[in-house]
Amino acid sequence: MIQLAPDMPTMKTTEFLWACMGDLTAQKIVFQVMVRNNKAAKLAEWIVCNSAYELEPAAFTMAPEILPIGPLLASSRLGNSAGCFWPQDSTCLQWLDQQPACSVIYVAFGSFTVFDRTQFQELALALELSQRPFLWVVRPDITDKTSDPYPEGYQDRVASRGLMVGWAPQQEVLAHPSIACFLSHCGWNSTMEGVSNGVPFLCWPYFADQFLNESYICDVWKVGLKFNKSESGIIPQGEINKKVEQLLGDENFKARASKLKEMVMTNTKEGGQSHRIFKNFIEWMKT
Repeated sequence: MIQLAPDMPTMKTTEFLWACMGDLTAQKIVFQVMVRNNKAAKLAEWIVCNSAYELEPAAFTMAPEILPIGPLLASSRLGNSAGCFWPQDSTCLQWLDQQPACSVIYVAFGSFTVFDRTQFQELALALELSQRPFLWVVRPDITDKTSDPYPEGYQDRVASRGLMVGWAPQQEVLAHPSIACFLSHCGWNSTMEGVSNGVPFLCWPYFADQFLNESYICDVWKVGLKFNKSESGIIPQGEINKKVEQLLGDENFKARASKLKEMVMTNTKEGGQSHRIFKNFIEWMKT
């Protein structure tokens, strides 16, 4: 375990970005990319990033050349998100309209996470076991098998309260009043979108910065819970269901998430810290 600065979360060296990337050859390639990236970053006078000072004060104190100007959301500016890897299925918004407030488990793992068949089925069975409505983003390439990954008869059994889509308009989904929690891979964009909408998290990191983001969510901001893996490296359905019940059964998670939302969303408004930093950056460019 290492800690870059006081008050920053500790990190496991086994979870460094390059250590989570395939075989040794792939790890060496990614490591060299990181080295080159760090050298290039040192040439910059400023680095602008999508965060807010209050979310990571120790990190910004350690690296004052990094300027937080976020959270940056297309929805905050009445715009549309760009850069989607898959076509968005916006019909899920109409489905959400039909669900009770704060009832739906939103499940999405970003663009890269891949599950083996066993883990995928454990998650599917856990969502069924929860007896709660759920919206699950299942990319066409989310499993390492080409055959139907669901348990036999699963889609028929959950049809009345579960919806699976290939890709979703995530910012709009997370802003919907029916969402109760976000089961997430903890990518930074997803983390910012969840925080900005006051949604509690169930954390399932896959690689890269996602493990550190999980530490911020669960240990620093205290707006989410982690899963524990079995000896075989699988997160079993019972563990998933237990954490769903724990998160949604404790109103303190939602209260802290709402308070965090209120704090970070003031940053980009006129007079907010991110707004001032961005204005100062513009003035610096003009000079």
